[in-house]
Amino acid sequence: MAGLKSLAKDTAIYGLSSIVGRFLNYLLVPLYTAVIPASTGGYGVVSNVYAYTALILVFLTFGMETGFFRFANKSGEHPEKVYANTLIFVGGLSLIFVILCMLFLHPISALLEYPDHPDYIAMMVLVVALDSFQCIPFAYLRYKKRPIKFASIKLFNIVGNILLNLFFLLLCPWLDVHAHQLVSWFYRPEYLVGYIFVSNLIMSLVQMFFFIPELRGFSYRVDKVLLKQMISYSFPILVFGVVGILNQTIDKMIYPFLFDDRQEGLVQLGIYSATSKVAMIMAMFTQAFRYAYEPFVFGKNKEGDNRKMYSAAMKYFFIFSLLAFLAVMFYMDILRYMVARDYWEGLSVVAIVMGAEIFKGIYFNLSFWYKLTDETQWGAYFSIIGCAVILALNIWLVPTYGYVASAWASVAGYGVITLLSYIIGQKKYPVSYPLKDMAVYLILAAVLFVLSQEVIISNVGLRLVFRTLLLLIFIAYILKKDLPLKTIPFVNRFVK
Repeated sequence: MAGLKSLAKDTAIYGLSSIVGRFLNYLLVPLYTAVIPASTGGYGVVSNVYAYTALILVFLTFGMETGFFRFANKSGEHPEKVYANTLIFVGGLSLIFVILCMLFLHPISALLEYPDHPDYIAMMVLVVALDSFQCIPFAYLRYKKRPIKFASIKLFNIVGNILLNLFFLLLCPWLDVHAHQLVSWFYRPEYLVGYIFVSNLIMSLVQMFFFIPELRGFSYRVDKVLLKQMISYSFPILVFGVVGILNQTIDKMIYPFLFDDRQEGLVQLGIYSATSKVAMIMAMFTQAFRYAYEPFVFGKNKEGDNRKMYSAAMKYFFIFSLLAFLAVMFYMDILRYMVARDYWEGLSVVAIVMGAEIFKGIYFNLSFWYKLTDETQWGAYFSIIGCAVILALNIWLVPTYGYVASAWASVAGYGVITLLSYIIGQKKYPVSYPLKDMAVYLILAAVLFVLSQEVIISNVGLRLVFRTLLLLIFIAYILKKDLPLKTIPFVNRFVK
């Protein structure tokens, strides 16, 4: 249990930066939807461009985050040497990417159908190059068990980005009207979407200064043998990482191309992307768990077989994923105000998107069988299959059913690869997961969710009270069955 307590502690700290940070970051969604009307498709442009940068980020990191953890924890390897070689490789790849993109900026902008805004593309090229390089110092902080610094940098970046967005999108327009001379030398009212990218670029540059201590104090020497081994290990992770991010972003990348009217596609994409953000709690929990779980698993693997612990971690992840799902859906009457009213038509996808996030988290938990056995090619196979399912369903159904089809396509894609990973994993690296216990939690959550939707209460306040009671039933079952109060630190002081 000491291992699980350590995992829980790190997850809580990483979760603080992830949950608080993402919550603060998603406060930008009301801002964006308020200043960018749904009918303009401007938020669709933002979502489309960020979808491409998410894909490129995976290319440039090359799976080296996981590779670093694997080799830094490998017997006989010097962690600082592994870290230095990882920095050199990812940094070099990022630099080459920036040079090539700047040389061919206008053709790339035209290919992405932003011929009038190569500046958007240039800014995001720089952002994604900086972010990919910074992923390695972030991984080093996780390896060194320094979640406080990790969380602090993340939060600083997010708060700074929010302040810059408020400056460009709210303060500058106000000053442009009431004190034009103060901002006329740099501010252009029509450049609204562009200032979102400007804010991101500024903070990515500033963030580099925080990593100065992590970038010195060791020798930058290329170990060709080690680097070759790391590339060989990481390449399959790159493949399923690329396909994995395509699973998350392919709909946003191709969406405008699935309509005869590209503008209509951007409008729908903006609505879909904005309302999907309401499902942020699930994504935040999954990310926080991942940050803590990856170094935890590789570290524990050196100590011997810990399959019972992996089984318990899966169970608790599943339980709290369902709790997050119910919390979001029960309080939708409040959370819908995260987006402007003209985006509310897309709120029907929130439950579906959260279902996809649950499958994604389960798949991540299952994925360690092929990482620990060094059979990472399986991750590539699964990711390709999932991507094919998502892509095919989007192309087939989106022109008819719109963004609801995109949401269900994600559920189908992640559901298929979760099932495949479980079946094959049980043959390659069997882990006895508590499926019966998990099924009981799933049934209970489903019953409570159906009750919340089928019991019609017109008064919003009473409806929230009723749904809160339903949520408390689920929490009470968790406390009775798997998390007695006397086992919870601090709380156990008051429980005999």
